[in-house]
Amino acid sequence: MANTKQALKRHRQSLKARSRNRVVKSHVKNAVKAVRSAVQANDLDQAREALQRANSVLDKAAGKGVIHKNNAHRRVSRLNKAVNKMAQMQ
Repeated sequence: MANTKQALKRHRQSLKARSRNRVVKSHVKNAVKAVRSAVQANDLDQAREALQRANSVLDKAAGKGVIHKNNAHRRVSRLNKAVNKMAQMQ
């Protein structure tokens, strides 16, 4: 356990940040899962709507520093690719 005042404060801050980051990460996972399930169900309208929400959630997570910006861009790219591929099939 931390001994100095500075270390104690830093520990408190890290616990708060961890709880905030967990919330944001679960939002990201749920948004991505919604897109994937819509693609699997072949529902183009729902997939596009979920993709728009996922883009927003991923960009916000990257902006807050919860995930790296390249990680967010990569995920958005892969989701776009899946939705576009599904749209071409129909």
